[in-house]
Amino acid sequence: MTAQEPDQPSGAANPPNGGRQQGGPQAAGQPSVAGLAAEYAAKAGLHRTHDGRVDVLRSAGGVQGIAESIVPGLVFLVAFTVTRELTLSLVAALASAAVFTVVRLVQRRPLTQALAGVAGVGISAWLANTTGKAEDFYLPGFFTNAAYILAMVVSIAVKWPVAGLLFGFIRNEGLDWRKEPDRVKAYRLGTWIIVAVLALRLIVQVPLYLMGADGLAALATTRLIMGAPLYILGIWVAWLVTRPAQAEPETDPAS
Repeated sequence: MTAQEPDQPSGAANPPNGGRQQGGPQAAGQPSVAGLAAEYAAKAGLHRTHDGRVDVLRSAGGVQGIAESIVPGLVFLVAFTVTRELTLSLVAALASAAVFTVVRLVQRRPLTQALAGVAGVGISAWLANTTGKAEDFYLPGFFTNAAYILAMVVSIAVKWPVAGLLFGFIRNEGLDWRKEPDRVKAYRLGTWIIVAVLALRLIVQVPLYLMGADGLAALATTRLIMGAPLYILGIWVAWLVTRPAQAEPETDPAS
């Protein structure tokens, strides 16, 4: 799944400045802003295709990455619903997360995402086992979500909106978009959209968590629905609303 600028043709990514690739080689001794943006985007897990589109599915981890984020929580929910045994359900969730690590080892693929998933499930399982409350399996996710919201709001406040750092790389703008007030404004809006997605998770899920065991099934279900699928939707919408304005075609004086 990819998102493409509707005002740009296929092929190499076309910068919105008449063909001059922004963020390209800089003057001697200066770092490449495109390189800095690319490095930031790579660390954030954002990917693009060869023809300058944002690969939303791959940015979400691909089919396997999405499964790695969904399956442990789903296994926990099903196991606990059927057995009502917290320890058994936590072990099942951890085992499912560990399976993905083994799969990546067999595939000889990077283990970073799988190991992060195992660590996340492990922390959640430890907390739930310590408190004896099944709903606490989902508690660490709230703090992670809140941390992302805080970071993005700060990025907007200091006029380095996260959407610009990410999409600027995809669009070959590097960091030059910061010189244009309209582009900064667009990327601030895009970042607010991502913040809204993250905030919506908390608005919906925290009340379910506070319901305790009675809200567990609904909490687990909304966690699955509002995980990767909602993230993909948020990135897609943010990409579309931050697209550069289409340049008006030049008129022929002889016409």
